[in-house]
Amino acid sequence: MEKNNNLKTLDYFLKYITFDTQSDDNSKTTPSTFNQLVLAKEIYNDIKKLGYTNTFIDEFGQVYLFIDGEKNSDTIGFCAHMDTTLEESGKNVTANIIINYDGKNIILKNNKIISPNEYPILNSFIGDTLITTDGTTLLGADDKAGISIIMNLIRFLKENPSFKHHPISILFTCDEEIGRGADHFNNLIFKADYGFTIDGDTPYAISYENFNAAEVDINITGFNIHPGEAKNKMVNALLLAFQINSYLDAKAIPELTENYQGFYHLNDLSGNESRAHMHYIIRDFNQDELNNKIDAFYNAKDILLKKYKAAKIDIGVNYQYKNMAEILNKDSRAINKAKNAFDKLNISYKILPIRGGTDGATFSFKGCPTPNLGTGSYNHHGVLEFLNVNEHNLLIEILKEIVKI
Repeated sequence: MEKNNNLKTLDYFLKYITFDTQSDDNSKTTPSTFNQLVLAKEIYNDIKKLGYTNTFIDEFGQVYLFIDGEKNSDTIGFCAHMDTTLEESGKNVTANIIINYDGKNIILKNNKIISPNEYPILNSFIGDTLITTDGTTLLGADDKAGISIIMNLIRFLKENPSFKHHPISILFTCDEEIGRGADHFNNLIFKADYGFTIDGDTPYAISYENFNAAEVDINITGFNIHPGEAKNKMVNALLLAFQINSYLDAKAIPELTENYQGFYHLNDLSGNESRAHMHYIIRDFNQDELNNKIDAFYNAKDILLKKYKAAKIDIGVNYQYKNMAEILNKDSRAINKAKNAFDKLNISYKILPIRGGTDGATFSFKGCPTPNLGTGSYNHHGVLEFLNVNEHNLLIEILKEIVKI
């Protein structure tokens, strides 16, 4: 297909990224931050302005829309999330629009550079229109690009009433970035036979495999005594934490893994000689391998407690989500629908795993098989995030083909 750098499709995106919707994993409310509800109301109003009436915001801040289609055809769902990540601020986002990208370094504030040497995918984007931040915040394309793409789809349907399509269910969720996005999903309300999350990077991929996920909390109690009197007595809780980590596969960390390789990720370590706390997230596409990774902690505990009689080690495991391939390998209607759309548009695609979580995983296990399609945004969760407008617009065309009858 020819490049489509149409900027008209960006009105929703450029507006929504001005809303600070960073989620908060310490919050006990739903949504976790009030600003997500502010964006929800804005999206709801935009839907109403298009002339749709079968829409509402539920008690959890989620926005629903239901669009009638041809009778006796599958109802197709689409989902995107409103929140942005904890790692970087999404407040006061300044968009930098680069028309006809020339293939050179993109210079941002604070000496930040998006370089094709470091991010070689930029070499395939020469001539495209890109949107970056100014280098001080994230962009929010994860996942406001997904919201924008869906909003452009429903605008197209309203502007083209003769376009025959499937019945459609739309859902914009909160708190996906903190793993709560699908907590309140109910397919008895959504009523989709299958669906698609619109999230992630390349639009030239269909993704229906994601990590099995767990988090592990380890609380260590040592034995503290004056260091001058410590020989053969002190058990330093912090050093025990280091030893626990040494019993894990040193190569199975995010920095050294890719594709279908799982990992341990230590993302919190705190304490002193007396007490220490470790928090890991554990990921693997294979459930048995995930369990093996968890077993490694218990093996380390057994070894260390035999060596250090005065120590205490408590391990807590929380299973977070499962690989949706378990469902989609049995019900491939959504996958086949996407493949057919790519084929009809003469677009090459790949089947790629999601090295993370997705609302679609929970949707799938709650009765709505839901693979993922990318948005054309890259470098998520950081100030070097950017959107390829051409790819954003391409996915709009793909969604039109998916719903078309």
